[in-house]
Amino acid sequence: MAENLRRLVSNETLRRLQDRVDSWAKEYNTNTCDQNLNYCLELIEQVAKVQGQLFGILTIAAQEGGHNDGVETIKSRLLPWLEASFTAASMGKPVDSKVPSLQDTFDRERLKGSSPRDLQLLDSDLNTTRNQLNQVKDDLAETGKALEETKNRSAISLLAAEEEINQLKKQLKSLQAQEDARHRNLDPRSSERSSEQRSTDQRSSEQWCSEQRSAEQRNAEVISDYEKQLRNLKDEIAVLNAEKAGLQGRAARSRSPSPGHPSHSPSRSRSTSPSNKIAKIRSTSPNGSKMSSVARKAALLSRFSDAYSQARLDAQCLLRRCIDKAETVQRIIYIATVEAFHVAKMAFRHFKIRVRKTLTPSYGGSNDFENAVSEYIICHLDLYDSVSSVNDVIRAMNVNPKISFPPEVDFCLLSDFIQEICCIAFAMQSLEPPLDIAFGADGEVFNDSKYRRSYDSDFTAPLVYYHVWPALMENDCVIMKGEAVTRRGAFWNSVRTVSRCRSRSLSPICPRNRIGLRARSPN
Repeated sequence: MAENLRRLVSNETLRRLQDRVDSWAKEYNTNTCDQNLNYCLELIEQVAKVQGQLFGILTIAAQEGGHNDGVETIKSRLLPWLEASFTAASMGKPVDSKVPSLQDTFDRERLKGSSPRDLQLLDSDLNTTRNQLNQVKDDLAETGKALEETKNRSAISLLAAEEEINQLKKQLKSLQAQEDARHRNLDPRSSERSSEQRSTDQRSSEQWCSEQRSAEQRNAEVISDYEKQLRNLKDEIAVLNAEKAGLQGRAARSRSPSPGHPSHSPSRSRSTSPSNKIAKIRSTSPNGSKMSSVARKAALLSRFSDAYSQARLDAQCLLRRCIDKAETVQRIIYIATVEAFHVAKMAFRHFKIRVRKTLTPSYGGSNDFENAVSEYIICHLDLYDSVSSVNDVIRAMNVNPKISFPPEVDFCLLSDFIQEICCIAFAMQSLEPPLDIAFGADGEVFNDSKYRRSYDSDFTAPLVYYHVWPALMENDCVIMKGEAVTRRGAFWNSVRTVSRCRSRSLSPICPRNRIGLRARSPN
């Protein structure tokens, strides 16, 4: 039993328990609910450990007393406490405060066995402890007062130090002012001269700035007037050119024969030239103020529709005189249209880059730079070199492996048609957003929202055999359907290798001794 007591004393569990209780009492108000519950549970666990050790010591002490020793003590003190505790725990009620605890029973037994002298001694000890406690409280109050006095003294000393620092600063400023006054008194003439020079320089600089501002304003007004006059002159020239081109086109159409007639007179070729049509569109929109973007878009859609319904058929008539197979003719026209759009888009990009470089010194850094670029392009669509684009399209068609043609025909026959498509495509790039044709590949799945089936198509076939006319797109939306031919087995026919009848040079020069046909050269 003595060994167990030594272990209990050496562990110092009770001391740590008291320290834990003291620290919890200090931090109780600052802790959260969960932290206080954790503290309480930790104390309960420590108390349970101590109780287990004490019950072990109790068991060993009872065994050392034999069978009869300690029985009365256990009956009178331990059993009533255990009975009350277990009864309350089994009924789910808290332990009654009226039930005497082990400490109460122990105190009662000790008081019973103690004499009146012991009680007097206890009372005297209690009074002495109370007196000591009161004395400690008084000492604590005195120390608090002393601490407040020291705080007040330190604050007063700090204020005094700040006042001294401010006085020193004032003295330093006064000394500096005296030194400046001495320097001024030593050389008053130089100071007067410097002040006069400053005033004269300031006046001259103000006059120069005012003169510069007025000159800039006058220059800006003159430049704006010149620009307005130049714009008005350009508008008038464009309108006159449009009227002239319209009158020439009407006269040429009245003199030209029907499209199916085998002879082609010079008046016919001039009447169908796309340059006149470009002037016709440009006459109504020499700049952004003459025609809005919606009107230009409507006009270009009308031109594209006319190219499909009229210019395409005219080109077919030219090719059918040399080529008997309608499929080959339609393939050639479709490829010419696709290549014309590609070349025109590339030309528009280069043209826009040149315009941006030209306008950068005048509009660089301003918010209206992009608007100025777009307006300039719209006003100067006639600067587009469509003849060069026609030559590029013919070169691309000469090396295209999908076209099979006899040696009697040259793609220069389609120069007028290609030039018209290039001009339409170039003007479509100036819209916001720009218009473009849809990508088409032989053997693709037929899309009813993009294409119409040709009259000679197999209407049950799901694949495209070849394309007749491309669909026109705005971003990802179809605004004008194209035309395609669908047949069974289109995929295998599309991947079949097409043999070239003869090799061709990249030169677009037209042959002169081919069945009496002579097309106008784009050069």
